[in-house]
Amino acid sequence: MSSTLRITVLLGGVSAERDVSLSSGLRIAQALRDKGHEVICLDPAEGVLTRETERRMLAAGVGSAPPSLDTLAGMASQSLSPTLGTMPELTDADCVFLALHGGQGEDGTVQALLDLVGVPYTGSGHLASALAMDKHLSKVVLRAAGVYTADWIMAPRDVSQLDAEAVGRELGWPVVVKPSKQGSTVGLSIVRAAAELAPAVTEAFRYDDEVMIERFVPGQELTVGILGDAVLPTIEIVPAKELYDYECKYTPGMAKEFVAELPAHVQASLADQARRAFAALKLGGYARIDFRLDPEGRPWCLEANTLPGMTPTSLIPQAAAAAGVLFPDLCERIVHLALAPSRDR
Repeated sequence: MSSTLRITVLLGGVSAERDVSLSSGLRIAQALRDKGHEVICLDPAEGVLTRETERRMLAAGVGSAPPSLDTLAGMASQSLSPTLGTMPELTDADCVFLALHGGQGEDGTVQALLDLVGVPYTGSGHLASALAMDKHLSKVVLRAAGVYTADWIMAPRDVSQLDAEAVGRELGWPVVVKPSKQGSTVGLSIVRAAAELAPAVTEAFRYDDEVMIERFVPGQELTVGILGDAVLPTIEIVPAKELYDYECKYTPGMAKEFVAELPAHVQASLADQARRAFAALKLGGYARIDFRLDPEGRPWCLEANTLPGMTPTSLIPQAAAAAGVLFPDLCERIVHLALAPSRDR
């Protein structure tokens, strides 16, 4: 492997997590350039970014709310996605660093395209990406693999057919309502009473064609990063609000995040559950597994993130730093994992 690589960072896109993706991808590009690599930033919505555009977008950061659906729909109509497989910025790259979040960037679509054109890329393969993105299917697989995950039901597409009282009897209150194939808590809400359920489900359906209603697990919010064969230090999150939502995730000061101080047996259980989830979903390279730790000390897996955020407030970079891995080294290590001869997609 040559010391200098041609790397294309794929970022932005037209999902509700566009702003998060831009922030992640631009930081990744800067870090990889610092390591001496040749880096191009490619946004399926706007094409190759100039350095001036990169600087402007990086300065803008992530807002406290996702882009409007109307804005995203307008971008989608002009997207370059159908032609990505023929673009030399992708086909001539030594590696594509996937910094897309949500939508086609994280659901296996882009991964399958890159497999077809034979370009190495970071993160998990197309099957694992699709499986982890679908919260319903991933929970079925996780439960079969012995990973604890809270009970759930899928909401009917016709919200008028939703029986809130039956939901309460089956799952209890409160429940968490969320789009089944989104991330960054877009469209997510906590519902405490039957009368609040239908409006929450209706809101979640704005972002996805499937909506999950899940039993709420009280306790600590934790996340476990995996980098290659290594389990990174567990990070605990204490949001400024009850819900660790989009605003808390991407607004500096809206959440306290630190290395969790846990009993050894709890830490061992978390690591075991994270490894089980990683293996069961056939993940590769790196990922972040999110948990709630209940008052009895049992970890409940919420979801697996195959392309976790790399923004200034994101959790994988914090976990890596706690393990002594600085951000540029983290990005380069992820690239090397993608190029490893043993890589199996």
